[in-house]
Amino acid sequence: QVQLVESGGGLVQAGGSLRLSCAASGIRFSIGAMGWYRQAPGKQRELVATITTGGTTNYADSVKDRFTIARDNAKNTVYLEMTSLKLADTAVYYCYAMLFARSYWGQGTQVTVSA
Repeated sequence: QVQLVESGGGLVQAGGSLRLSCAASGIRFSIGAMGWYRQAPGKQRELVATITTGGTTNYADSVKDRFTIARDNAKNTVYLEMTSLKLADTAVYYCYAMLFARSYWGQGTQVTVSA
């Protein structure tokens, strides 16, 4: 059974940094694209960043130059380094992984940015 587990969320002051991790288990084959979405209270889930197996990345305009996505294919793990955090970054962050055209999701990790 495929399972994604996120970690690294928490409370941080504006301007601070956090690093999220997401480890996938129960996978016998190579994972396709991986990435992160987030959902703030009362808002729709939105794309934050994606990364392909080959390392090509894509970012939402709101996080460009502040967030960095990376992955370790050997560990089936994707990371999100978040710097210069803003109040608007407060949300539940979800990781996902694509496997045979199907997406798998983590349970989410809360990131709260305080003034």
